[in-house]
Amino acid sequence: MGYAHYKIWRNGQQIEAGYGVTATCEEPGCRAEIDRGLGCLCGTEPGGSETSCGGYYCGQHLYMSLDGDVGDLCGRCITAYRREHPHVDV
Repeated sequence: MGYAHYKIWRNGQQIEAGYGVTATCEEPGCRAEIDRGLGCLCGTEPGGSETSCGGYYCGQHLYMSLDGDVGDLCGRCITAYRREHPHVDV
């Protein structure tokens, strides 16, 4: 399977994802053009996980975590992760 275009389930809806799928940053009010590739993904799992929403964000709204298991996170998810895991440095 390639990562240019595929479908995933997120929040009960099937959406198109992949670096070949153009989109807009999902941060409210942001109009930055992005793709739905893994580089713009909140977390490490397309569709979301326990620690991430699985949304797609521009570089201004996606924050690098120091935890490779968690991946990069959007502002809301990194805030929640820090609150729930105060001993982990992300």
